[in-house]
Amino acid sequence: MKKNGTHTAITPSQFCVIGLNYKKADEAIRGHFSVSNNAQAALLEDAKKEGISSLIVISTCNRTELYGFAKNESQFMQLLCRHTKGTVQALEKVAYTKKNQDAITHMFQVGTGLDSQILGDFEIISQLRNSFKRSKQMGLLNAYMERLGNAVIQASKRIKNETDISSGATSVSFAAVQYIMARVPYVSEKNIVLFGLGKIGRNTCENLLKHTKNDHIALINRTKVKAEEVAGKYNVVVKDYADIQSEISQADVLIVATGAQQPTINKELLFLKKPILILDLSIPRNVDPNVIENPLVSLVPLDELSQVTHETLEQRKAQVPHAEKIIEEIKAEFLTWVKNRSFAPTIKALKSKLTEIKSGEIDNQRRKLADFNEQQAEIISDRLIHKITTHFANHLKDDSIATSESIAFIQSVFQIETESYE
Repeated sequence: MKKNGTHTAITPSQFCVIGLNYKKADEAIRGHFSVSNNAQAALLEDAKKEGISSLIVISTCNRTELYGFAKNESQFMQLLCRHTKGTVQALEKVAYTKKNQDAITHMFQVGTGLDSQILGDFEIISQLRNSFKRSKQMGLLNAYMERLGNAVIQASKRIKNETDISSGATSVSFAAVQYIMARVPYVSEKNIVLFGLGKIGRNTCENLLKHTKNDHIALINRTKVKAEEVAGKYNVVVKDYADIQSEISQADVLIVATGAQQPTINKELLFLKKPILILDLSIPRNVDPNVIENPLVSLVPLDELSQVTHETLEQRKAQVPHAEKIIEEIKAEFLTWVKNRSFAPTIKALKSKLTEIKSGEIDNQRRKLADFNEQQAEIISDRLIHKITTHFANHLKDDSIATSESIAFIQSVFQIETESYE
C-alpha cells in the first residue's frame, strides 16, 4: 500500500487472531465452527479473493482459530462463518481476538501446548505445521507468518526436549493403559475385556490399541449396536452382554467404563480360574468393592488413577516457567527479525539514493579534473555510504526510538520510496 508517495510495509500491528476454544465454548458450539479440510481449502480460496495476504486456519476438537493479516477482526469472523454452520452473532459471544504481540504470544502458547486443554499436549503442533504448509501451497503465507511459524515450531521442539512438560499420564483412559502396561507382563498377549463404551471407554479402547498392540480386545456394551460401531472403527471384536460372565472368567484384565448409577460388576458375577486385574473408570463406581473378597482379584478404582493424572499435571505446571523462558527467548529473536526487516527496505533505498548521488558526483569530477582518480573516489565513496547506512540502521535498531517515525523522516529527507518487505 502507498502513503504519502511511499510504499509502507505490512507491520505486526496488522497481524491478528480470532478464535474460540474449550475455555468459553462447549462441545456443541465448537462443533458449529469446526472447519473440515475441504472447508479450509474453500475458506483460504475465499480469503485470496478478498485480497488477504496471509492466513492460516486451525480447527481441532478443542479450538478453531484464524491467524493472519486482515483489515479488521470482523473480516476473519465473517470468513469463518461463511464456511461453517455458525453465525457471527453466536461467534461474538464466545470468540476472542488478539492483535500484535498478543496474537504472537497466543500462537506460541497454543503451539507449545501451554494453552491446551491438557497442559503439555503437543498434538496441536503437527496440526499447526500442516496449516502453515497448506497456506503456503495456496500462496497465502507471507514472509512474516512463515518466519513466525518456524519460530513456534522451534519453541515446541525445544520445550519438548528440554522440559518434562509432556511427561506422564494426563487422562484417566491413558493412565489406565499405562497402569496396565506397567503391571501386566506380555500385555499384548493377554485377554482384555472392555465393558462400557462412553467417551472414556472409547478413549481407553483407542489407547489400548495404540500402546499395547493387543489384537484380541473384546468389547461389551448393553447396546450391542454401539459396540459394533466402535469395533468397526478400531477393528476389535464384540461380545454379547449376555456372555459377560464367561468373558470375564477368561479375561486377564477387565476395564469397566459404564454409565450405570449402581455397580454392574460384583463378586457374584465372578467365576475365576486365574488372577484378574479390574480397573473401574466409572463415576459413580460400577464395580462393587466386594469383588476383592475373591483372592484372584486386584481392583484399581478411579480415584487411584485420577491421583496419577493429578500428580502429573502438578509436575507439568512446575515446568511452565522453564517453557515460558524458552518461548520468550525465541519470541525475542523473532521480534528482532521483524524490527530489522521492517526498516530493511528503507536502508536499501537509502543506499541506492546515496549511490545515485555518488555516481553523479564522480561523473561531474571526471569531467572537471584531468587527473581525477576515479578508482580511489569509488572506494572512498562506497566506504562513506556503508558507514552512513550503518549509522542509520543502528539508529533504527534502537528500541528507545519510534522506528516508524524515523523511517518516515529518512524517506522525507532523502525523497526515497521503499517497497514492502513482504
